[in-house]
Amino acid sequence: QVQLMESGGGLVQPGESLRLSCAASGKIFTVYSMSWYRQAPGKQRELVATISNSDGLTNYADSVKGRSTISRGNARNTVFLQMDSLKPEDSAVYYCRANLQITELSTQNYYWGQGTQVTVSS
Repeated sequence: QVQLMESGGGLVQPGESLRLSCAASGKIFTVYSMSWYRQAPGKQRELVATISNSDGLTNYADSVKGRSTISRGNARNTVFLQMDSLKPEDSAVYYCRANLQITELSTQNYYWGQGTQVTVSS
């Protein structure tokens, strides 16, 4: 079983920062990439940022570009999202997703965490 556990969400004021963390655990052979998504009430889940484990290549949604930084831990099964200059429109449940193989012969699959709430409000 693979588990992804997010942490770091909370209530902050506009302009403040948060650092989200996500760790994948369980039977994992290789992690190819890890991403952060978010979903606000009444809206579709959207990609926030992604990072490739092979080369560290990153990609960001236009809405967070310049204000957020995705990075990976040394163990390659952890990912962080540093969010600065937060806005009320950043409020959402943030989900971690990993693209990984559980064995050398298995196909790549996506696994999701349970999410962590981020609320930006004065």
